[in-house]
Amino acid sequence: VQLQASGGGLVQPGASLKLSCVPSRRIFGSYGMGWFRQAPGKQREFVAAFNLSGSSKYADSVKGRFTISRDSAKNTMYLQMNSLKPEDTAVYYCAAAPRIVYSQLHYPGSYASWGQGTQVTVSS
Repeated sequence: VQLQASGGGLVQPGASLKLSCVPSRRIFGSYGMGWFRQAPGKQREFVAAFNLSGSSKYADSVKGRFTISRDSAKNTMYLQMNSLKPEDTAVYYCAAAPRIVYSQLHYPGSYASWGQGTQVTVSS
């Protein structure tokens, strides 16, 4: 499956941004999906994901600020990001994995498909 991510941009600290990820075919219910990010000089890190049944998981650094969701009718996954901080600056990637279990949602190696990434820059 191919993934298309969009919605990144340049915002000030404290602002909000909503990312979208559209799979090339309908996969909700048979794939888990997630968001990862990678800042310059750093490893790709887990942000948020949900498994096949829709149970979500978040990195501690974004809990209470970011919300992952999906709209089956629109075949789109979202990442609502509120109260953005400069340390949230990174390229954000969406990913998908068939039959992924909840305990492996945070592990990049669990995902077979990746989007192209969208840049999020938080700066005053």
